[in-house]
Amino acid sequence: MNYLFYLIGAVILSKAMAMKHPEKISKHITFAEAIRSSTAIRYGIKNIPNSKQLENMELTAMHIFEPVRRHFNIPIRVNSFFRSKELNKKLKYSNPKSQHCSGQAIDISSLRMNVSNADLFNYIKDNLEFDQLIWEFGNDNSPAWVHVSFSNNKNRKQVLKAIARNGKKYYINY
Repeated sequence: MNYLFYLIGAVILSKAMAMKHPEKISKHITFAEAIRSSTAIRYGIKNIPNSKQLENMELTAMHIFEPVRRHFNIPIRVNSFFRSKELNKKLKYSNPKSQHCSGQAIDISSLRMNVSNADLFNYIKDNLEFDQLIWEFGNDNSPAWVHVSFSNNKNRKQVLKAIARNGKKYYINY
């Protein structure tokens, strides 16, 4: 049964990819990587941005991802980028107003032992213009991943820490 869901999801994704979409969002992020979601595949959800969402993704990549990638000169994993509203509803801790749904937020992780997620977080906090930066779970030494958003309008420079208690997600000031 699970195999059938993955097969259906793969067909939906391949049809979506056949539509007119760029091959890359930025120099180091492919379109496929930016919309990838095992949850979307499992549930057969079309996770494809419209032109405004795609524009936001390109801006987020240009102002956040690429400067971080350049600074550390290492591959960085895109854990989550674009999420359709339908996909966002399926995720346990997701916020209904998530900026992932507008293409303005990206979750990233370091792929190298010599650069921690805390290093990524602190570089963004100290050097880049951003709307929201979240130390996602993890421990006091390093987050499990880094959530960061960028707005072309007004960036709040809000810095938070996400914690889970009693099965719920809470945000505290960093």
